[in-house]
Amino acid sequence: MLKWMLLAFFSFNLFALDVSIQGARTNFEDYSTLHIKDRDRFLCQEMRDDFKEVVQIVCAFSKAPAKELKPIQNDFFKIESQIKNKTFFLIITPFKKMKLYPVVFNLKEDDNVFEANAELASHWMIVGYIKEMPFLKSQESPDVAINFPFFLDKDRLPYVGSLDMEGKPVHIKEVNDVSEYLKIKKLYAQKEYEGTLDLIDEVMREYPSSLFKAELLYYKIKVSAKLEGSNDEVIELSKVYLREYSSDDNVAEVLSLIAKAYSKEGISTQADYFFDRLFSEHGDSPFARWGYIYKAEMLEESGASSKALAFYEKALNETKDIDIAATAAFKLAQYNVARENHKIASEYAMKIVNAKPSFFASKYEESLRVMDSLFEKEEYEVAAAIAQALLDEINVEYIEYESLVKDVGIWLAKTPKKQEALMALNKYFETFPDGVFEPEVQVAKDSLFFDVSDANLTTKLADFEKLEETYRDDTIGKRAIYEKAKLMLENSMYKQVLAVKDKLLELDATSYEDTQTIINDAAVGAMEEALKEKECHSVLNIAAQYSIKLSDSWDDGIYECAMKGADFILAKNTALKNLKSEDLEVRKKWLYRYIKVDFATGNYSDVIKASKDLVVLIEQEKDSEYKDVYRILFDTYQRLEDANKMVESIVDIERVYGDSYIDIERYIAVMAIGSQRNDDNLVIKYADEVMKIQEASNSYVQSPFVEFALYQAYINKGDLNRALEVIKSLDKVEISNSNRARQKYLLGTVYEKLWRGEDAQMAYEDSIEADRDSAWAKLAETAKGSK
Repeated sequence: MLKWMLLAFFSFNLFALDVSIQGARTNFEDYSTLHIKDRDRFLCQEMRDDFKEVVQIVCAFSKAPAKELKPIQNDFFKIESQIKNKTFFLIITPFKKMKLYPVVFNLKEDDNVFEANAELASHWMIVGYIKEMPFLKSQESPDVAINFPFFLDKDRLPYVGSLDMEGKPVHIKEVNDVSEYLKIKKLYAQKEYEGTLDLIDEVMREYPSSLFKAELLYYKIKVSAKLEGSNDEVIELSKVYLREYSSDDNVAEVLSLIAKAYSKEGISTQADYFFDRLFSEHGDSPFARWGYIYKAEMLEESGASSKALAFYEKALNETKDIDIAATAAFKLAQYNVARENHKIASEYAMKIVNAKPSFFASKYEESLRVMDSLFEKEEYEVAAAIAQALLDEINVEYIEYESLVKDVGIWLAKTPKKQEALMALNKYFETFPDGVFEPEVQVAKDSLFFDVSDANLTTKLADFEKLEETYRDDTIGKRAIYEKAKLMLENSMYKQVLAVKDKLLELDATSYEDTQTIINDAAVGAMEEALKEKECHSVLNIAAQYSIKLSDSWDDGIYECAMKGADFILAKNTALKNLKSEDLEVRKKWLYRYIKVDFATGNYSDVIKASKDLVVLIEQEKDSEYKDVYRILFDTYQRLEDANKMVESIVDIERVYGDSYIDIERYIAVMAIGSQRNDDNLVIKYADEVMKIQEASNSYVQSPFVEFALYQAYINKGDLNRALEVIKSLDKVEISNSNRARQKYLLGTVYEKLWRGEDAQMAYEDSIEADRDSAWAKLAETAKGSK
């Protein structure tokens, strides 16, 4: 029957869980598969109703997802999730029919399959279908049926095991010397050399014809080489081995051991013979490299140091064996320590630290001597590394253990590895609460505070105070002062830094070279803060105490504070340095400020010169922010009593500002000049301006002076009607009784000149009533009586 499929696919991944839905069609009927996979095996169960129909499938997982799983569905099932009692559940509800299958076989790898009714699996498949299950058929099996596996391979053959030369099966009986030989190897590996030697002798006695006779002799040579004073034994045994087993794989090693034994016994000619055989016959063997080391030791012992060095280096450079390399490097380290080449010795020691640190414990006493030598030459990091390597291999029962724990911390404290030093020092306190070295370890730990403390700012500062107090006359106390100042500077605590200025200056300048820089930076920061907050008193104090230079961006604030605090020298110097700016706007601003400083200090000649320069720069501008220079120039001329220049400059003020109340005093000053010169036109011009300004502002501060002066100027000019208007305008202005008497008298006078007698009499009467005791009232009585 023709089958065709249309596939749709949906998948999502959640922690290690993978859920995928596929849709397809066969025989014109849709179906769907749901695959659920996880790294770990999990439980899935079908829930059936009374009619044996699957109504739900529930899968349980031990881990909950990191993200919430939203419900998903297709035409066959709906997938939801729940979490109960820290267990994550997937709940699959069918819309049609469905069936659950565990997938326990991988057909790519497994050769056979069988029906598996698994409760736990890492892969489950759910098939959703409408009527008939596609592709699969299930049938009930009786309980007594056998579940035979199904084999996929077609070429399986029988297996009979090993055969002898005649094709018969080989039967191997257990041989006792085999097990004994294995024990020997195990004891040797455990470095139980005495026990190993005893067992070898026993086996050789009980099994004189053992198949392992060569191996037993070989191990006896190796064991003897490990035991002190057994060089003669090694030599004799090796001669036998080399004679009877000359083609054995272990010949190279035996040659190296017999050569070494001869060298230890001081028989160099025999040693050289076996070394030459080793190097020529087994040059590619690792034991040839061991031979280089043994020969180098012999040469070094005989005084041929340079030749010994060459063999040590040859062993190190040619080997790939870690043990040979570590041994050669250690010998080179010792060689260079003995010759005061501690830098080179440190390099070789670090090769061992990086490759096989446990090696040092195998040369315990020698390693301690190398370590102490490097420490004495201030190779602290390498010395500490050797000490740590030893600690990793020994326990607290060793007499040097406490000292080594102490040394690691104290030596690392002298290197850049401060955090590791702190951990080591803390380990000392944890391991030895009442340790012998507690005082010096505490000092080292306190010194590390400057480098590794992760406390907050407040705690750090408090700790610095404590260290300063505890180690007042010690380098730690002095460094506490220095580090505290640096910390406060980093956190913009500028005033607090300046408060400890004297302590900083007392520190040794060779040890703390930047103390003056710290103070200057703090002064700059404090001044900038003060400028931001407009604390001009602080700005001026800092400027007076410290020779600091701020960037030009702070000049505005410095100038303003200097002017506010009357520090005119600072203000003038600040202005001066900006007068040559290439920026025209900047130059105008500072030229104007320079003028204000000179005006405040009475340097009037410079005011006039600079003002004229500024006027040239701004005269074409319609409304310059520096136009106040015209007023300053007028006021300068007024202080110099230069009447002509005052008259000239008042014209510029009038042109630039128009009728401004601010300039009323200046107009009054020019009126005074007109009165002194009997220049009625000058008086009239500026008195009229003053009256307009007062009328517009409804403020009559200059009355009645300006009206009396203007009245007189009009009388002098013969303009009686204008004189009448001016003097009458005072009627609406509040003035003193005496001035009122004067006004009314002058009013009567101008009425008389205008032939208005009745009005004149009334004015005289008002003058008398205003202030009978005033001279103007008496003049009014006289004028009235004469009529």
